[in-house]
Amino acid sequence: MKVIVTGGTGFLGVNLINELVNEGHNVYAIVRPKSEHNFRIANMPQVTLFERDIFDEKYVPLWSGETCDCLIHLANQGDRYDEKAQCKNLNAGIKMLELARAAGVSRIIYAGTQAEYGATTEVQTEEMPVNPFCPYGRAKAELCKKSRELAEEYEIEWIWGRIFSLYGANLPQRHMLPNLIAALKNGEEYKMSSGNQNWDYLEVRDGARAVIALMESGKSGEIYNIANGDYRPLRAFTEIVRDKYPQGRIIYGDDPVPYVSLQPDVSKIKRDTGWAPEFKFEDTLDYV
Repeated sequence: MKVIVTGGTGFLGVNLINELVNEGHNVYAIVRPKSEHNFRIANMPQVTLFERDIFDEKYVPLWSGETCDCLIHLANQGDRYDEKAQCKNLNAGIKMLELARAAGVSRIIYAGTQAEYGATTEVQTEEMPVNPFCPYGRAKAELCKKSRELAEEYEIEWIWGRIFSLYGANLPQRHMLPNLIAALKNGEEYKMSSGNQNWDYLEVRDGARAVIALMESGKSGEIYNIANGDYRPLRAFTEIVRDKYPQGRIIYGDDPVPYVSLQPDVSKIKRDTGWAPEFKFEDTLDYV
């Protein structure tokens, strides 16, 4: 297949493009002009780079490549609490349908987020109402609704993948897990929340394969959780890390506010695509 990918130089994007290439697909990656991260995919076989600033509100990206089969939109920018940045993300996501039409694609896949569910202690199924509390989650929820309606109007197959906590090689340092590992490796103390809230970690290669499974056999018009499904108290995961790097110490504090507990139901994606995670948390910490 010929697949357009935005956000291909990011954490999930690089892994997704690797998996797509390994499966024999041709990738057309839309990247920011002169981005310092473009080198990550610039020399990959079967990958063509298109420089487009999809976040420029005055610029409508025109497609000048071949007719393609699918567009996968991963690109995102800015802090999750930055209203202005999230507004730009929303507008860019809507523009992807114009690009999809120009490229003649029949299917578009969007990367959503667990933040759409908000602060809940219930098991998160795709059918439950969303209740985001931060601008990032609100922008994603709005994009989910608007893009679904517009895709139907354009007669483009639409799929929304709500991504939970990915980890793995090149996970950005702003995330808790690489900071925890670095501190414990150095024999330092690491302060965090109580760790009582449930959490779900999915290795990024499994996440990339889940996106491909949706591209190949997901049902149009559907929302899917992309997660492991083996959720446990966060403290269970951090203690695995501590056991691996016992020279450091974890200091647990109070419950976080807001209290976000990840308990994703992944039965839908497994049923519709046959996908299942392969990697175990305790076996893959060396890749973080």
